[in-house]
Amino acid sequence: MSAALQTTAMLSAESLRRIDREIAKYPPDQKQSAVMAALAIAQEEHGWLSKELMAEVAAYLEMPPVAVYEVATFYAMYDLAPVGRHKITVCTNLPCALSGGNHAAAHLKAKLGIDFNETSADGCFTLKEGECMGACGDAPVLLVGHQRMESFTSDAKLDALIDELKAK
Repeated sequence: MSAALQTTAMLSAESLRRIDREIAKYPPDQKQSAVMAALAIAQEEHGWLSKELMAEVAAYLEMPPVAVYEVATFYAMYDLAPVGRHKITVCTNLPCALSGGNHAAAHLKAKLGIDFNETSADGCFTLKEGECMGACGDAPVLLVGHQRMESFTSDAKLDALIDELKAK
């Protein structure tokens, strides 16, 4: 176990082991190259990235906190504020928009009673607007969290998804 593993306050030993596996993919003097993976692991554990959590990642990777913050604020996949149990990101880039993405977004807004960048009162859902997800042929598409993509989303499919997620 590394010395940093013993001194961290916010990240679990398992998360630090996972970060160590990412660090090992790079030369020893380039551990900061694992910053994106480390942020993803930290976010997975805590649900979002607070400034304190980003500072802890920075200390673990031996890099300035501002450098970690710059990465986290550049990429839309990182959440810098609390989100609901289920984050839904709807692609509204042009191909999806032309193929029903805007309609899917409007349907979800109405069904959940929230707008983009809002969380439902029960804390269950956060709705986000996303850029291209690389599945234009499957439009409209959306992401649930960061691991699950839904394609060809119709109103019925969206309703079933919401019901499924509410039950979790």
